[in-house]
Amino acid sequence: MPPVASDATTTLQSPGRHATRWLILAVICIAQLTVVLDNTVLNVAIPSLTKEMGATTADVQWMINAYSLVQSGLLLTAGNSADRYGRKKMLAVGLVLFGVASLGAALAQSPGQLIAARAGMGVGGALLVTTTLAVVMQIFDDAERPKAIGIWSSVNSVGFAAGPLIGGSLLDHFWWGSLFLVNLPVAVIALAAVVTLVPESKSRGGELPQPRTNSAGGTPIDLLGALLSMIGMVGAVFAIISGPQSGWLSGRVLISAAIGLAGLAAFALWELHVPHPMLDMHFFRNRRFIGAVSGGILVAFGMGGSMFLLTQHLQLVLGYGPLDAGLRMAPLAVTVILINFTGLGVRLMPKFGTPGMIVSGMSLLAAGLAAIALLGGDSYGGMLTGLIVMGIGVALAMPAMANAIMSAIPPAKAGVGAGVNGTLMEFGQGLGVAVLGAVLNSRFVALLPMVAAGAGSLPAALARTRTDAERTAVHDAFASGIGTSQLVGAAAVFLGGLIAAVLLRRAERAGQEQPAPGAPSGPEPAAAVAE
Repeated sequence: MPPVASDATTTLQSPGRHATRWLILAVICIAQLTVVLDNTVLNVAIPSLTKEMGATTADVQWMINAYSLVQSGLLLTAGNSADRYGRKKMLAVGLVLFGVASLGAALAQSPGQLIAARAGMGVGGALLVTTTLAVVMQIFDDAERPKAIGIWSSVNSVGFAAGPLIGGSLLDHFWWGSLFLVNLPVAVIALAAVVTLVPESKSRGGELPQPRTNSAGGTPIDLLGALLSMIGMVGAVFAIISGPQSGWLSGRVLISAAIGLAGLAAFALWELHVPHPMLDMHFFRNRRFIGAVSGGILVAFGMGGSMFLLTQHLQLVLGYGPLDAGLRMAPLAVTVILINFTGLGVRLMPKFGTPGMIVSGMSLLAAGLAAIALLGGDSYGGMLTGLIVMGIGVALAMPAMANAIMSAIPPAKAGVGAGVNGTLMEFGQGLGVAVLGAVLNSRFVALLPMVAAGAGSLPAALARTRTDAERTAVHDAFASGIGTSQLVGAAAVFLGGLIAAVLLRRAERAGQEQPAPGAPSGPEPAAAVAE
């Protein structure tokens, strides 16, 4: 890999430790929580939207997917913009966009208006996801950074687990627009805190030595790279989202998948040859980076797929309502919070190292999925054990991998690093839902081919039954399909942990603890500019 020159602007505070760093972390974690919540909170409002807006099934799918599609497509571009124009500035812009779009969503009078507002929220969300993690990297030194990233990571886990719970609670007392209206005070308070507390930081030179500058004094903007990354990610994510509903061999899925793969391939080729790339593809030669990337995708795969399966398991198999199902998923989030906020993972890191933490965490996540499949089929008691074990695994693995990914990219590109991390999460979660959903459906159809084939869902299959015995058989087949899917997810996560740990261990043995040549070896001062 070519040497890396970091010319981030100079700091105004003592090296590595900003005076109000923990308060800043609390503020950006609250902002991050709203972004993650909006990935799942709308699912519980589907009946209300269908009734009050007259939304069709296609409308509802676009209401849910517009947010994740726009967000995933813009993550790398948002991270690059934060590095170029200032992380504090882009964080503030993201909060404003997210707040305004949330207000538009709450006041929407038609499906089209709500879809447009959700897309706007996706733009703001992309900026928030990348800038929050980039700011964490800037204001914490090497000693405190693992704990800070652990807390930041726990917010993501809490958001995914708490979305249905918070959504169900709001819908019990208010109309569906309240799901978005609650974002406004959070955005306003976070914006005031960001303007007051967060130091500005940016990179003015990029990664390459002696960069060619444009008339504005910075490196040229990689517009084509930004466009290709958006096309590639949107196409790939749309194919993954559409597969379960439209069929994996449908024209819609195949065309979007082809566009996505072509876009990503063109993006990689362009980034290899452009003088000032948005994402230096040479990072993918680094074993530490590859190990963290592969582990990150598969942890997200396990989390996204398990949330999808658990929701159906609790509601369709065990018979709980949306709010009760959300409450029964809460132990996973509570476990993650307790471990990260008590600093247990940080204390274990010196003993196990990054590879050990990742393989231990992913093994526990896999064990939790397997426990739910084997013990939780008929009762919540067995599921509870699996949820707690999953929470321990997530709390150990996710911060270690996020730290490894961010450490593999020079500080001057912290925003791009956060964009890579966010892209992996989006892609892995979508892939988990798609693959484990396909396994569920295949097993369901295989057990009851005459009833389940073409039904598309458990309720549709039940509508075809005539006797109690047939209905019991359908329920049992569906529960078996969920169990099989969870075991497949467990195997994938466990294998991913082993691969990630082996690659990271080899990188350490080869003397690559510092992942990018030219990156500083000691605590990195937080780059800040006076305003």
